[in-house]
Amino acid sequence: MTITAGKKKEKLDRLAELAGRDDERGVSLWKEAFRRLRRNPAAIIGAVILAIFVLVALIGPFLVPYSPTDTIGIREGLIRPGTIPGADGDHWLGYDHQGRDEFSRLIVGARQTLLVGVVSTLIGLAVGAVIGGVAGAAAGLGGRWGRAIDNALMRVIDMMLALPSLLLAVSIAALLGASLTTVMIAVGVVSVPVFARLLRGSMISQANSDYVLAATSLGVKKPKIALSHVVPNSLAPVIVQATLTLATAIIEAAALSFLGLGNPDTAVPEWGVMLADAQQYLGIRPGLAIYPAVAIIITALGFTLLGEAMREALDPKLRK
Repeated sequence: MTITAGKKKEKLDRLAELAGRDDERGVSLWKEAFRRLRRNPAAIIGAVILAIFVLVALIGPFLVPYSPTDTIGIREGLIRPGTIPGADGDHWLGYDHQGRDEFSRLIVGARQTLLVGVVSTLIGLAVGAVIGGVAGAAAGLGGRWGRAIDNALMRVIDMMLALPSLLLAVSIAALLGASLTTVMIAVGVVSVPVFARLLRGSMISQANSDYVLAATSLGVKKPKIALSHVVPNSLAPVIVQATLTLATAIIEAAALSFLGLGNPDTAVPEWGVMLADAQQYLGIRPGLAIYPAVAIIITALGFTLLGEAMREALDPKLRK
C-alpha cells in the first residue's frame, strides 16, 4: 500500500463517517449542505457550467449549422497540404484536417463526451455500491463472519486503490481493444474502489445509529435493516463522489482516446479523439487542439467546483 493510496483511503473514510452525522440542532448534515451550497459562489459557477454543458450535449446536435461528417473544405478545395483554413463568417472555428466544420464537431462531440462520463461513472457506482454495500452490511451487522467477509473485500479494494488510476485504465483498455465501450468500462472500473470504500464506511457509521438499534430490538431481520434503512441513509457521500468522478472520468476518457484506445471511428466526434487527431497539425492549426482541450478543461472544472463545494458543505472541518 503506497502512502498516496493510504491518504486516499483515510480521506474516503472520513467523508463517509461525516455523512452519517447530524448537527447539534437536529438538522441532517445533508440538508445543511444544500443550504450552504446555495450561498457558495463556486457551487453556483460549477452548476452553471454543467447546465450549459448538458444543454449543449442534449440539443446542440440538432442546432449545428453543418453535419460533423461533411468534408466541406475538401469539396470546396480549401484543404491543401500544409494549409487548413481558420475561422470565417460561415465557419466560426474553421475546418479540421479533413475539411469538416470544427464548431459543429465540437458541439456534437459534447454528447459523446457526456455519454462516456455518465456511463463510466454509473458503471463504477453500480459495481462499487454492490461491493461496498455487501462489505458495509457485513462489517456493521454481520458479526464475526461478516467482519471476515468485509476484510476480504476491502483488501481487494485497497489493492485497486494502490494502483495509479490512469495506468489501470490504460491496462484494461489495452486488454479489451480500442472502442468507445472499452473506454467506458476501463474508466468505470477505475472508480469502483472509491465508491465501494465510501459506501462501506458510511454504512458502518450508520450501523450504530439509534434507528438501527430500535429496528434490531423489534426483531427486524438484518438484511431488511441494511437494504431499507442503512443503505438509503448512507448515500450522501456517494452522490458527492459521483459528481467528482464525472470530472475525472471525462479527463481519463479523453486521455485514453488521445492514446489511441478510444473509438477507432474518427468520423464520430468526441473531444478526446479530436485532440488526438489534432496533434500532427499543431504547427499548421494549433486551434484544432486548443478548442477540444479548453472544452474538456472547462467541463471538468464545472464538475470539480460543484463536487468540491458539496464535499466542503458536508465536512465540518472544511467549512469556512
